[in-house]
Amino acid sequence: MLEHALQVSPSDQPSRDDIEPTRPAPDWASHLARTLAPLAMTNGFSATHIDGVKLIASECSYPRTPLIYEPGLFIIAQGDKIGYLEDRVIHYGPGNYLVQAMPLPFECETLARPGAPLLGLSIDVDPLTLSELVHHLPTPADGNRRSPEPMAAVPLDATMAEAVQRLADCLSDESTSRALGAGRVREVLFAALNGPQGQSLRELVQQQGHYARIAESLNYLHRHFALPLTVEALAERANMSASHFHHHFKRVTQLSPVQYLKRLRLLRARVLLGQQRVNVARAAVDVGYRSTSQFSREYKRYFGVSPSQE
Repeated sequence: MLEHALQVSPSDQPSRDDIEPTRPAPDWASHLARTLAPLAMTNGFSATHIDGVKLIASECSYPRTPLIYEPGLFIIAQGDKIGYLEDRVIHYGPGNYLVQAMPLPFECETLARPGAPLLGLSIDVDPLTLSELVHHLPTPADGNRRSPEPMAAVPLDATMAEAVQRLADCLSDESTSRALGAGRVREVLFAALNGPQGQSLRELVQQQGHYARIAESLNYLHRHFALPLTVEALAERANMSASHFHHHFKRVTQLSPVQYLKRLRLLRARVLLGQQRVNVARAAVDVGYRSTSQFSREYKRYFGVSPSQE
C-alpha cells in the first residue's frame, strides 16, 4: 500500500537514535539490492513465494505518514526508512535492520533516489517458530540481559547479512522457495534472536513479566479493536491492576491504552477507505466508532485529511 503524505511541523522534531541514514551502502546491501531489483514489480509491500516474506519497494520518496507494522524484521538494501515513534527517530537502511517485536503505531518516512528505488524485505515473526528457536538457545546471564524495546533498529552483522542473502536467493524461483524458504526464514530469525535486540523477541514467547503481558494485550486489541473495550477489562485479562497495566502499557508502547486503541481504529479505517470497500459511515462502525462525526474529526486530526477525501 502506497504511503500518503502527512504534514508535520518541522519545528517539532524528536530526538534521533544513533543510526543515521545516507551512509555508504555496505557490499552485502549492494548484492542484496541486485538480487531484489528484478523482483520489484510494484510499489509497497508485495507477497513472495514464501509465506510471511514480503518484498518492499518504492520508486520515489514519501513524507511522514502514520502506519503500523505487524511484528517482523525489516531489512532495507537500498534507500532509507525513518520511523518516528513519539520522541524517538529510528533509521533503518543499509547497514542496519528494524526489529518490530510488537505492533506499534508510528510515522514513517521513505527516502529513495532517482534510478535507485528503495528495496528491501520484511519477514514476519511467527510466534511458534520463534518459540521453537528460543528452546535451542542458552538462557542469557542476568548481567547480559538488555531492557527489551518493542521497536528498534540495530546493526546488521555478517551472520545476519548472509542469512538474508540466502533467503533472497531463493525468491526468484517458486519451487526453490517452497522447498527451502521456511528453513531460510528460520535461519534469519535465529540470527535476529542472537542479535542486539534478541531479548525483545525472546520475551515474547517466554511468557514472563510485564513485557509479555503487554504483548498479549496488544494481540487481543488487534483481534477485537471494534468491540467496546475498557482499560479495566484489559488489565483484568493481563492479571494486573488498572494502574499497573496503564503504567506498563505506556512504558512499552509510548501510548496510553486509550490512545493506542484510537490510533489502531483509525489506521484500520484508513485501510478500508483506501480499498474503497465502504463509505465513511460504514468504516466508522466497522472499526468501533458509534459516532460518524467524532470519527471524522479524529480521522482528520490524525491524518491531516478528512475520511471523505481518501
